[in-house]
Amino acid sequence: MEIVAYGVLADEEALLRQAFDRVFAGRHELRCLGMFLDRDTAPTAAGHEVVLSGVNDTLDAQVLRAVAEGGTRMIAQRSTGYNNIDLSAAEKLGLTVARVSYYSPYSVAEFAWALALAVNRRIVRAAHRTREFDFRLDGLMGRDFRGRTAGVVGTGKIGAAFARIAHGFGMRLLGWDITENPDCLDLGMEYVPREQLFAESDLVSLHVPLLPETHHLVDAAALSLMRDDAILVNSSRGGLVDTDALLAALRAGRLSGVGLDVYEEEAGVFFLDKSLEVMTDERLARLMTFNNVLITSHQAYFTRDAVGQIAETTVGNVEDYLAGRTGDNTLVRPPGV
Repeated sequence: MEIVAYGVLADEEALLRQAFDRVFAGRHELRCLGMFLDRDTAPTAAGHEVVLSGVNDTLDAQVLRAVAEGGTRMIAQRSTGYNNIDLSAAEKLGLTVARVSYYSPYSVAEFAWALALAVNRRIVRAAHRTREFDFRLDGLMGRDFRGRTAGVVGTGKIGAAFARIAHGFGMRLLGWDITENPDCLDLGMEYVPREQLFAESDLVSLHVPLLPETHHLVDAAALSLMRDDAILVNSSRGGLVDTDALLAALRAGRLSGVGLDVYEEEAGVFFLDKSLEVMTDERLARLMTFNNVLITSHQAYFTRDAVGQIAETTVGNVEDYLAGRTGDNTLVRPPGV
């Protein structure tokens, strides 16, 4: 059969094909498409029993119904997050849905630190200056992280990796999560109420999934608790941060720096070239105007190690489906299983 993958990036395709060929060795074919799966492109999935999706595909009830009517029976999401998939609708339609529950946590944790360091030490502004042979240091002063407080919101695998790096810098560690991670406790992390974490942290980094209860976790109230010179980093999901509240805080001259690898309205923008178009998202455009804000295009996971693991796991999920098996990565089981 032919299996179709949507939203495949150029650097990702080679790794995905390598994993696919190792498992299926000519028994099945892989078709990689750069376009995203949504209401307009859903007809292209017709005749494909298995579809490989990504975080920027729109798999709401209407799209799932369309692909199911076209013969699709399995959705293999190439990511850990799956908030773009209507799981209830998938179950009603008899679709099997799987995800990648684990890949290198270091890819995201290290990138979150790259954002934190870049905004703290004004790296982007400095690089732009020196390219124009302007070697002044005015406005580039940062702070030592050693001796300051890192607040880690979500202490799973990625949050724990972030905390280990913070510990290496010699920082005090505060954590907030529904359960305490023994590895973080071993680092000396103190678990505190969310409000205390926001109030006492010099650096706040977000590492929780996007769920109804975490939507706009960083809202106006949370931002009001943060120190004026604090740094906020989000490399998890855009919906964790209330963009309007963040803009209000920045306009008020608050926060020393903000590093965002995700944005709550990134679908249809991130991963695409919009350089020749008018940016109609006024909030995103406004964020770009602040010289203490650094925005990247959801690339924290994008290392050869992590993408290779994602490809291997995705292909493994397809292999399990074709063999009638389910596992820890299965979000929606096939009917009767």
